[in-house]
This record gives sequence, structure tokens and C-alpha cells, in this order.
Amino acid sequence: MDFETVVAPPYVAKPLTLLPFTAVMLAPGRVGDPASARALARPYRDVAARLTRWIDQRRASTDTGPAIYLHEYTSNGLTVRGLVGALDVSHRAESLADRAVWPHEAIHPEQAGELADRMLQMDLNPAPILLVHHGAASLRELISQVARSRPDWRYLDRTGQRQRIWAIRDDEVLAEIASHLSEARCLIADGHHRYAAYLRLQENRPGTPWDTGLAMLVDQLDTPLFLGAIHRTLAGTTLAALAQAAREVGADVVEQGRRHALSALDSTHLVLTDGSTWHTVEPRGLEREAAVSWLHDRVLTRLTPAAGTIAYHHNVEDALAAAGTTSPAVLLPSPDFDQVRALVEAGGLLPEKATSFQPKPSLGVLMRPVTDG
Repeated sequence: MDFETVVAPPYVAKPLTLLPFTAVMLAPGRVGDPASARALARPYRDVAARLTRWIDQRRASTDTGPAIYLHEYTSNGLTVRGLVGALDVSHRAESLADRAVWPHEAIHPEQAGELADRMLQMDLNPAPILLVHHGAASLRELISQVARSRPDWRYLDRTGQRQRIWAIRDDEVLAEIASHLSEARCLIADGHHRYAAYLRLQENRPGTPWDTGLAMLVDQLDTPLFLGAIHRTLAGTTLAALAQAAREVGADVVEQGRRHALSALDSTHLVLTDGSTWHTVEPRGLEREAAVSWLHDRVLTRLTPAAGTIAYHHNVEDALAAAGTTSPAVLLPSPDFDQVRALVEAGGLLPEKATSFQPKPSLGVLMRPVTDG
């Protein structure tokens, strides 16, 4: 299977539309439980029947009717809330101005196809993709009003996340939400391949419940997701080769001690290390280019021989643990949300695994049986 092929997924057109759906929810004690995740795995064709059994056994439940849900979760002191609904993906944008959903990373078509096949067998969207936007103040006030009321569900899950969920069914409130979202532009924070799978399923089954896919829309001006870097280790090259490639494209590369190198990691510097030797790297022009794009487009393309497998790490400690003489680590600065949004709205894309939006909600809080619409 050729996972080297990457393409930009299509763009969903305005108006951004979140539709009510009837949620299935795991019992609080099973939300985030690794055993629950395994139950949503192979054989995928058995998942729908398995969920039905779980509902009969009170290990899961189904809501009484369709709603758009306000979902708020707190993890390690950080609270995120957003609207969860069935995202209409049935219309494609024909221009930049028409785009409602903006991917910021390219995808592997084969991986998206596998996910589409999996969801089709499951008859289920098992988790929402995460979308972020800058919402209007009036929408934030409406969400705050909902959040001041008593939640329909409230519990602490197996991972320690605190969950609060409100089912929004009032026609007037739903109409107001729809009006606020109609001109919204949102960035995909998590779930690029699932988003592409939604589009593939919709193209293959237009006019069915697959015209929509489960999504959670978070306002970065309200309860922002933390935007962190994803670091790299590069198999098959050396620290010296990596540092030389950075110099060749005009970066200032300075050998430092560990403490000084790590303290220099900021919006204008990267760090290269094999665990023993440390370099700070100051590229030129990062105010116009994301550090991760500079690394992939300018530096890695100059390596001879080319780097082998790239491993990805969501924290510095994991990257340093994997670093070695033939797998140097590249520690990247955290991306800036406004810079990422400006880049993609100008038609650009970041390399794969360029951003890490955290925290993500636990698995099993809100799922969407597709056969129910």
C-alpha cells in the first residue's frame, strides 16, 4: 500500500451546517476505558450489534431524540467546550471564499479509504472530528447561557476527564445556532483522515445519512484548545548532516549545552540533538513560514541520503528518549494558531502531523449511529 502519496482533501462549502442527531453514549464508567476502545475495533461489522447489546445491558445508552449537544470536558485543569452535531459535508467549495472547513494537513488517500470502509461496516461515527474557529460574541453568549443551565449528563470518566453535556432541542435556539454558524470558517484541529473518509462516504452514498459526519466545533476565543508542536526523530541520518543542511539554507546553527538549547526553544528557534550534542537553529523568515514547513520543505529535502522513517513525538521527553546517533531529534516550537489559519486560508497546507491540539475528549462520550441519521 502506497502511503507515500499525499493529497489535499476537498473543502466543504458554506454554509457551515451542524444538524441534530441522536447520540449513543457509553456508560460513564466505560468512557475512556481501553476495553471500550477495543470493543469498537475489529471485526468492525459486529460493532453495531455489540452496541445494541451494550444498550440492553446498560453499558451504553441512546438519547431520547435528536439534538445538537454542548459538550464541555475538563482535563488536567483545562476546560474545553463546543457544539457537537452532524456536519453537512454534501457540498464542495468552488472558491476560497466559499470554504467552510479548512484542512491544514494533506492526507493519505489509502488511509482515508480504510477509515471510510471501517465506518461503513460499523454504521457509526465513533468520535467527532475537532474543528476550531473564532466565533461571534453573540454565539459565545448563547453557549454561555446554555452552560449556565443544569447539564443533562455530568460525570467523571475513567481517564479523569470531567464531562458535562447539554442536549439542545429547542427549535428557536437551534435556529439561532444555525444562523450564527452559516458564515463560519473553521480549521480542522484533529481528524483530517476521518474528515476525508466522511467526504468519500458522502460521494459514494449521496442523499443518505452519510451526507453528514460527526464533528465538534470549539471556539478558540472561548475555551481554546492548547496548540502544541509534534517533534520528530529522523532515522538514517546524523546530527552533523542535519545541522549542515540547515546552514546551507541560511539558518544560524549554534552548538549549545543541553540547558541553554532547551531554553532557546521558542517561536524563532528549533533544537537539533542526538542526545549528546545540542544545536539551536534560527531560520530566517519564520514570521512568514511555519517552522515545521521550513524543516520539511527546505532542510529535509537537502539531506543526502534522504532521511528514512520519520517518527513523531507529542512531547520533548519522548523525542529525546528516541534520539540517537543515527536518529537525531528535531524539537519544534509550538505553532501559532493565527499563523496556521492565515496560511491555510491563503491556500497553503502544513506537513503531516504539524500540530497537536489538546486536550481531546475521551472516546465514547458522544457517538453517532449513521443509520439513524
